[in-house]
Amino acid sequence: MVKRFFVYGLLGWGIEVFWTGLGSLMRGDLRLVSFTNLWMFLIYGCAVFLEPIHDIIRNWRWPLRGLIWVIIIWGIEYTSGIILKSLLGTYPWFYTGRFVYEGLVKFDYAPAWFVAGLLFERVHATLDSYGVA
Repeated sequence: MVKRFFVYGLLGWGIEVFWTGLGSLMRGDLRLVSFTNLWMFLIYGCAVFLEPIHDIIRNWRWPLRGLIWVIIIWGIEYTSGIILKSLLGTYPWFYTGRFVYEGLVKFDYAPAWFVAGLLFERVHATLDSYGVA
């Protein structure tokens, strides 16, 4: 379980750095500035606790599974943001713009979270196939 925590944490970090660098490019910043924070490693690592959900829904149709992951990820995003705000007095992230709820959930990220959830399933299956504990 500890190994899987680290795999999910590192993978989440890497994807976030890539995503934010891509966002820099979309804004015209050719430096491709990327960012994340150390708290995100812990949050992404907790994906290990989502594996039992994947085991339950594994054989469901992929569009329904993707939608379930979007809802779960929004819940995690909101809850972890509130917890970190109460502990630190600040948010590690604060979304702005349209389609944002309390600065913690960005609803127009739904397609990204949909894909991320389905990618998580692939990672989980790969870890299982290699017998990673």
